[in-house]
Amino acid sequence: MNDVTLDLAHKALEAAINRAEEIDAKMNIAVVDAGMNMKAFARMDGAWLGSIDIAMKKAKTARAFDMNTGTIGGLSQPGQPLFNIEVSNGGLITFPGGVPIVAGDGRVIGAVGVSGSSVEDDHDVASAAVAAI
Repeated sequence: MNDVTLDLAHKALEAAINRAEEIDAKMNIAVVDAGMNMKAFARMDGAWLGSIDIAMKKAKTARAFDMNTGTIGGLSQPGQPLFNIEVSNGGLITFPGGVPIVAGDGRVIGAVGVSGSSVEDDHDVASAAVAAI
C-alpha cells in the first residue's frame, strides 16, 4: 500500500474519537495521506476551535519528517540539530500529538494529528488512531 485509504482514515478517526471519549477529552483529529493532503478530519463537539489548525499541522509535520512530532520537539530545542525548524514549511508543530502511519513494509503512508487536551493526551489519542489501522 502506497497511501492511506479513505476507509483507513475513517477507521483512524473512529479509534481516535473512541479513545478521546474514554479519557474524557474533546479533540480535533486530522488524517493526512502520503503527500500530506488532508484525507479526513473530525472536530468533536466542544473541541477548541484553535486546535483545528494545530491538529492539521501536527499531522503534516509527522508526515513531512516521518516521525512523531514530540521527537521533533526534542530535536528542535536550543542547541539541538533542528533548532527553529518549526518556522519552516509554512509553520510546523513540534510538540506531541502527531504520529506517522507506517505500512507493514515500513513505508510511511500518512499521519494522524490530534489536538485539544494536554500533549500527553493528544499523543495517546493519535497513537490509538494509528494502532487501529
